[in-house]
Amino acid sequence: MFRSVTGVTRSGVQVGHTKRVNIYEVTEYSEELKGAFDRLIPQLSSSNPPPSAEALSNIVQSDASRLLVAEEDGQVIGSLTLVLFRIPTGVRAWIEDVVVDSDARGKGVGAALSTHAVDVAKKEGATTVDLTSRPSREAANRLYSRIGFVQRETNVYRYSI
Repeated sequence: MFRSVTGVTRSGVQVGHTKRVNIYEVTEYSEELKGAFDRLIPQLSSSNPPPSAEALSNIVQSDASRLLVAEEDGQVIGSLTLVLFRIPTGVRAWIEDVVVDSDARGKGVGAALSTHAVDVAKKEGATTVDLTSRPSREAANRLYSRIGFVQRETNVYRYSI
């Protein structure tokens, strides 16, 4: 199911009706990766700029995060970050910054990325995977429910620094 190819772990999955998409963990920074994030991040957030080359390199090199991307025909069409960390009660996993290129939405790319992230988290010993999604992202919320995520009864707090 997984194979290593020049610094990445890949999983080929069928999405949509005819396309095959590779899902893999990025382990090395490249200018192509920077270009992909320059294109994708504005589709995710209008208030945060794309990461700099240094920030993207730090994400890729971090022991706490796994940068997963979906690639079709040699182009990155989606990504998410899986954060894994140990706390006294076990290994926790959190999915952040899920984005699929607008031209690829509705074809299963987000589901493929998310289920791949869950598989990675499970292999790393996590027993749950959390994520948040704004209520206005209706399609994303339907996706998460459809693939098995359950909305929790919790309060999420944020402290702005």
